Amino acid sequence: MIIDTHCHIYNSEMENAEEIIKEAGANDIHMILNGTDPSSNEEILELAGKYENVHAALGYFHTMADDITDEDISLLDRQLCNENVVAVGEIGIDYYHTKENKDQQKELFERMLNLAEKHGLPVIVHSRKAMQDTYDILKSHDVVGSLHCYQGSAEMAKEFVKLGFYIGIGGPVTYKNNKKTKKALKEIGISHVLVETDSPYLSPQEKKGEGNTSLNLNYITRKIAEELDMDEDEVVEITTENARKLFWKKI
Repeated sequence: MIIDTHCHIYNSEMENAEEIIKEAGANDIHMILNGTDPSSNEEILELAGKYENVHAALGYFHTMADDITDEDISLLDRQLCNENVVAVGEIGIDYYHTKENKDQQKELFERMLNLAEKHGLPVIVHSRKAMQDTYDILKSHDVVGSLHCYQGSAEMAKEFVKLGFYIGIGGPVTYKNNKKTKKALKEIGISHVLVETDSPYLSPQEKKGEGNTSLNLNYITRKIAEELDMDEDEVVEITTENARKLFWKKI
């Protein structure tokens, strides 16, 4: 088994989502589908109820920060009770796309973390150009989880690990000029790494220009093995066990 801990393989993102899910299942690939809004969360719950290799992470993305309502929060609160939910995600803050609503983004992030604490669930966090604020907020909550598509420094990665977080490594680790991710990977070591694809985005170097899927995890594990001077099978084994530990062995 191998676990894609972050992807968006559902119909509103990919035309052939269910075909990919079935093919992944045939290859013993489990996937955690991450929602970003009420619509995608509902899609994911339906797929998780239908396929054994699909697990749900539900949350509200930073793009909802200006429009979130109490009704939206109540809906997510109810959905998180579903037995197929393994995490609250994709949640977080992003100052790359806009800095105009920092306070609203942070408030939404806090509300997501409060729900995670209430339900005893780990979180899957997006952070772009906002590492310090992300760290400060996470430190003030009793949560563990993963930093999806980690883009911070090696030094900051070690600080997140101290909080009980894993570092999500995906397609960008295969990019020739991505020294930052490779340095962070080497600093934290395999014991704090999760593999992910962020499908249909962030295709590995070998699949550039093509839509990404969980079937591309082997390019990521191969590169991690190369960077850490490990056997690829060992990378798969350890990262899978890391995921099972984090998501309470529901997978």
